[in-house]
Amino acid sequence: MPAPCKGRRADHPKGPSGTRVFHLRQRSGWGRYTLTASDGRKATVSLCVKCRNYRGQWQRHGRQTLVYAYWGLSPSSGQWVYETYRLRFGIETTYRQLREARIRTCTREPLLRLFYVGVALLLRNVWVWLHWEVLAHPRRGGRRIDLNQLPFRMMLSWIQQLVEALLLPWDAIEAQRPMPI
Repeated sequence: MPAPCKGRRADHPKGPSGTRVFHLRQRSGWGRYTLTASDGRKATVSLCVKCRNYRGQWQRHGRQTLVYAYWGLSPSSGQWVYETYRLRFGIETTYRQLREARIRTCTREPLLRLFYVGVALLLRNVWVWLHWEVLAHPRRGGRRIDLNQLPFRMMLSWIQQLVEALLLPWDAIEAQRPMPI
């Protein structure tokens, strides 16, 4: 997991402290850090420092220092740690998009809530399938996927408009007699 940047800043008279020391490095490497709780308990974790160049990503240049804390692993390289954590990013994005598509309800019925989560997962998988099968640009070396062609929220908005258009005829009920006032 990423190690948060904590401790004194580099311009402090006593110098940097905490995990900030690792965040200020300019070269990749390894380290150990001891966390101390307020009640005196201590835990020592291993740290992997991965430095990379921005190369214009996010309109930035220079070095980026990524610090990962781990315990109980023997990683082969800093690049492996970096790539393994990047896989988690996809999982976190899926959960964020799941929350975007999930139906909001105040019911406490667990089966109905589970059904709503299932619908949200189905919608997200349809979005992924559309990008892979329909919207991807075939090219040598694999498909090029452009997620900006159909953002997830736009697809949800289209589905909402379609459902509203289909349900509109049942929205107004004609009365046989005028309502008494």
